[in-house]
Amino acid sequence: MDHGTERGELPGPSTGYGAAEYAVAGRIPLAVVVVDRDGLVSHWSRGARQLFGVPREGALGRSAIDLLPVSGALPEEDEAGPYGAYAAYDGLGPDLETSLDGRLSYPAAGRARISVPDRERADVVWWAYPLVGPGPERLLVLAADAGALHHQDDDLAVERIAPGFALHTDFPGAEELARGLPEILPSMSVGESARIVSQVLELGYPVLEFSQNDRVPVTPDWGVPRRAERKARRARAERAVAAGQPLPEDLRDEGEDLEYVAVRERLEFLNEVSGRIGTSLDLAQTIVEVSKAVVPRFTDVAGTYLREQVVAGEGFPEGVPDTTTMWHRVAVEHTDEPGRWDDVVPVGEAMPFPAHTPFFQCMTTGEPVLVPRISEEMGHAIASQFDKRDIRPLINNRSMLVVPLKARNVVLGFMILLRHPERTEFNDMDRVTGAELAARAGLVLDNARMYTYQEAVAETLQDSMLPHIAPRMAGCDIATRYLPGTLLGRVGGDWFDSVKLPGARTALVVGDVMGHGLNSAAMMGQLRTAVQTMAALDLPPAQLLRNLDDLAQRLGDTYLATCLYAVYDPIASELHIANAGHIPPVIVRADDGRSELLELPTGAPIGVGGVPFESVRVRVAPGDRLVMCTDGLVEVRGEDIGVGLATLCESAAHPAASMDDACDTIIRALAVTFSKAGRGGRKDDVALLMARLNGIEPEDVAVWRLALDPVEVGRARAAVREQLHAWGLGTLADNAELMVGELVTNAVRHAHSRRVELRLVRGDTLLCEVDDDDHTLPTLLSAGPGDEFGRGLRVVSTLAREWGTSRTNGGKTVWFELTLPRTRRR
Repeated sequence: MDHGTERGELPGPSTGYGAAEYAVAGRIPLAVVVVDRDGLVSHWSRGARQLFGVPREGALGRSAIDLLPVSGALPEEDEAGPYGAYAAYDGLGPDLETSLDGRLSYPAAGRARISVPDRERADVVWWAYPLVGPGPERLLVLAADAGALHHQDDDLAVERIAPGFALHTDFPGAEELARGLPEILPSMSVGESARIVSQVLELGYPVLEFSQNDRVPVTPDWGVPRRAERKARRARAERAVAAGQPLPEDLRDEGEDLEYVAVRERLEFLNEVSGRIGTSLDLAQTIVEVSKAVVPRFTDVAGTYLREQVVAGEGFPEGVPDTTTMWHRVAVEHTDEPGRWDDVVPVGEAMPFPAHTPFFQCMTTGEPVLVPRISEEMGHAIASQFDKRDIRPLINNRSMLVVPLKARNVVLGFMILLRHPERTEFNDMDRVTGAELAARAGLVLDNARMYTYQEAVAETLQDSMLPHIAPRMAGCDIATRYLPGTLLGRVGGDWFDSVKLPGARTALVVGDVMGHGLNSAAMMGQLRTAVQTMAALDLPPAQLLRNLDDLAQRLGDTYLATCLYAVYDPIASELHIANAGHIPPVIVRADDGRSELLELPTGAPIGVGGVPFESVRVRVAPGDRLVMCTDGLVEVRGEDIGVGLATLCESAAHPAASMDDACDTIIRALAVTFSKAGRGGRKDDVALLMARLNGIEPEDVAVWRLALDPVEVGRARAAVREQLHAWGLGTLADNAELMVGELVTNAVRHAHSRRVELRLVRGDTLLCEVDDDDHTLPTLLSAGPGDEFGRGLRVVSTLAREWGTSRTNGGKTVWFELTLPRTRRR
């Protein structure tokens, strides 16, 4: 396609050049020629036609060397002629023919004499830019009439005129060329033009050297002289095109200009759309942006459909769509009166499309489908897909364009574009524009889809690594919160946990692996599993952290972690706590509502190695609350952590209707504090655990010490039955007596040197524990009809609500729980 107004302009004084340069400043036609890898002309501008006398249709596809025959060196007499020293440049470097036949891989410039039709010869100044990359173009040639340079001022004394190259930073106003090149290459795609421009920017700009010291760049000028006359000529051309009449000879240039203007408008529209979509990685927002970008400038109605996997945030859809593929209508944008489309084609509806529809053709071929006007027959066929809804009044007699939304050659969805009957029908140029629009929108949607999918994977991973803690444990109520980070992804290394321990005790854990991302999350999973395992061994808090530190060093020295480990004994009303570099917990006293940070030996982070850990015991009362969290809740960049800790203490003391409300109050208070300080929102992930320490009253605990004598089994059964009746739990006596007999029998048989201890604890459930000094944990066996042993634990497993075993410092504990009758629950 011809540009129509490509010109070269030599800057005047406004750009900083002297009067001598300004004397020769003026406009000269600038020819633009692109040569492909086969040496054939693929672009021939209007300026080229004017300079070389060959029309565009006679130039495209021809050999560049044949089309621009170099007639040889300038005659000797020309050197003293009107061109002066300029003629002496010929022959100083590679000639034009060398560049045209592909022998040069670097930019070149020179002066050449070319034979042209209807003229004896033409002396030109030329610049040649080799092009590299995936496109078919090999060479960009710019040329100007050498005679025009001289005849602008015949009296100018010039020492030397020579073409050359210079970096664009050498000249003010040279960036004009960067802005102009995509416009003088309208027959190319935006990507191809941008690639050529970027290469020209790297290679340098064409310059004219008027003396030994003064050089000016040749830059495009888009000014059009005689605007009023030009406007009238264009109006005549538009009327002729609208009437379908051939253009008169004197208006053919205007027809080419109209085509150029149309292309330029399409490029401006695509650039505008590209700037309006993809502002967010949120899939829903991206869908709305894509729909609104085309209405009303390009179309009057835009309906967007996406495949089910894309909407669900699943992986990349595979395979070619078929008649069973479900398509979700995710957006409808229109210029009709409000509500006209909402009832007939509501957003959110999913439906397949049969093979005879243009939609199916688009989704299976991946190509746009143009329907100039929807006939009544086609409208009826489309309407048949909508049960009990007549869509024909909305679509009949409208022009329709269906464009695919593709990414990596897979159709993710499609857009249905409709124009009102009174508007110009979609044409082939609209089809190309729609395809380019859809390609850009498809990439943006795929980016949003991938982000949504990866975010879902990250959240699933994080959720799978965090425990689902029961809200009630023996003697305490627990509430937790986890907030993913907003920096470096949503996966982090913060965690919390609770572990049931023998003696109705509960281990409470909060930890933080330093860093973010999948590696930190994986390390967190390893440490959390290790803590659970060692807690089940009933290790003292300091010893557990010591072992965890050793494990972290064996796993590698890449990561560090902080950890706070507390064991709550509701019978003794005591906390046993050890700290490994973590922020201290907050204790809220029930008697006066006072809150305070517990003073603990800080300890070194897990993974440092060689540092001892200490533990402390803290007396607590029923109703006290323990708050444990990670530093992401109380610390933001640029703010003293003391401010966050003070806010944590204050907000933890606020009365709340429930434990969950208390957690939410803390989170809101910290967010408000940092917002007022102008520190913005938090970036790190947050783990928060709050426990209300209810305690267990002494009258709810019964303990018996039994000798290593089989006779003690009967005593244990009788004692349990009597105690349960005393507690009003007689309905549980039969099952509890049977299971206690089995556990005490095993303990008496396997214990070594000390007494067996039997313990009943009445809380939210009935807990029964049997301790002995044998470290071997019993296992569930399958007993045959003739086997004497192996049935005891099978009975316990069948009758108990829950049961288990754990090692202790002195041996092991075997326990079971029974559900209390509804009337006896607390």
